[in-house]
Amino acid sequence: MPETPVFSTAAVAAPHRLAAETGQTILAAGGNAVEAMVAMAAAIAVVYPHMNGLGGDGFWLVREPKGRIHALDASGPAGALATIKRYRGKGYDAVPPRGPDAALTVAGAVAGWGLALELAKALGGQLPLDLLMGDAIRLARDGYAIGAAEGRNPQLEQAALFSAPGFAEAFLVEGKLPEAGTRRRNLKLADALDQLAHAGLADFYRGDVGREIAADLERIGSPITRKDLEAYRARVVQPLSVRLKHSTVYNLPPPSQGLAALLILGMFERLNVGRAETPEHHHGLIEAAKRAFAIRDRVVTDPRELTRNPADFLEPAALEREAALIEARRAAPYPPRSAEGDTVWMGCIDKDGLAVSYIQSVYWAFGSGCVLPATGIHWHNRGLGFSLDPKSRNPLEPGRKPFHTLNPGLAVFNDGRVLSYGTMGGEGQPQILGQIFTRYADFGMSLADAVDAPRWLFGKSWGSPSATLKVEGRFDPGLLRALSGFGHPVQELDKPYADALGHAGMLVKHPRNGRVEAVHDPRSDGGSLGL
Repeated sequence: MPETPVFSTAAVAAPHRLAAETGQTILAAGGNAVEAMVAMAAAIAVVYPHMNGLGGDGFWLVREPKGRIHALDASGPAGALATIKRYRGKGYDAVPPRGPDAALTVAGAVAGWGLALELAKALGGQLPLDLLMGDAIRLARDGYAIGAAEGRNPQLEQAALFSAPGFAEAFLVEGKLPEAGTRRRNLKLADALDQLAHAGLADFYRGDVGREIAADLERIGSPITRKDLEAYRARVVQPLSVRLKHSTVYNLPPPSQGLAALLILGMFERLNVGRAETPEHHHGLIEAAKRAFAIRDRVVTDPRELTRNPADFLEPAALEREAALIEARRAAPYPPRSAEGDTVWMGCIDKDGLAVSYIQSVYWAFGSGCVLPATGIHWHNRGLGFSLDPKSRNPLEPGRKPFHTLNPGLAVFNDGRVLSYGTMGGEGQPQILGQIFTRYADFGMSLADAVDAPRWLFGKSWGSPSATLKVEGRFDPGLLRALSGFGHPVQELDKPYADALGHAGMLVKHPRNGRVEAVHDPRSDGGSLGL
């Protein structure tokens, strides 16, 4: 059984060891958890480009030691030229996943870093921006070894990805993705990061870097304009929460799918499952996730377009009604939704108890595939969350935000423990969060065991003709037989640890001694470090 690393006062967890080392360095230099996370976010944007980058989005949850929760939405809207008419005129039936027409939403991550640093300073942070950006600049300029997870990542729509503007020059060697361990540099990105470190992060949108980004986006034919960049701001939002018997759990409101993650936990608690790793445990989570996704798909959209208050669905009476509709030994029909999506989740808790749960992404591996030549920034394809049907829940419109899979979690327990947790995994994130959270919070598993244990994920992906319940190869055969007997279409994977079932992490601060337990997924290239 894996052991959970325990640190005396503070810790970080990240899916790449270089990002974890950056966070540890900032904490050792006297930085707070938010400052450490900004530095980690910049570093991992360089060394894990298939998962995230400056050209992507981010969402933050931050808990102050005295209890106040801050939620930051750093997701970007569709560009001024991103209209259904434009895409229909080009012959599209859906938003394309790769190329310039996929690069249709403003990238919000860097604005989120800036807004987070305003909070960091209000909480006593004093480290200069050039120090926080230092590791990212060095790694981009001097180079880094390509991680194992990148080397084994499947590439959807590979032909379109490889032919996207700038992709081959930035990421291919002799027409192929290089093997893990190959060293890669990005000098243009290093220069852009250096400019941001000295001019300020707003330069990404309203300065020299923003001017270069806008010019390159226009040159390749993206529907994003310079005015779109100049007008963008990350936002402070009101977090969603659900009250459980042992804790209060927080997540992000729309356009994030954080509502679904909280619904799963609220429904599952009401099923009164007594033991972990039983058919009842996993069946209950699966069925709760199906009901949560049905609500999510009716509700979650651009926050300006909401017709219902998402918090209404988290009221005890609403959760009771939904849980009562779950049949104890029979599977409901599976929704034909995809679970694709590549992301990084990272956590940090400092010596004072300031806790951060942060998630950053370019959506699909390498996003749109478009690499902007002046800055070396690759742009996300988050616009895939839009529909070209004007009557849909998330129709493509200029200025509108798409449905967003990203949702970091944070929980405060009745005994004072504070848990920061999250995962990558596209639309499947709430399913994975439900598994790792209930293993720890409901059934007392250690953090390491909760994250290491085998996972499942339902959805239509990896070439499956229909939605199936994909399970890692370490589950008890008797449990799988029981789930099949309940009507779940079990598809056992040939991997004991599958990347597609998430790179998850968890950190918990204990109030009595101040120690921090912290783990990151054995499925990733990272881990936890601390002081």
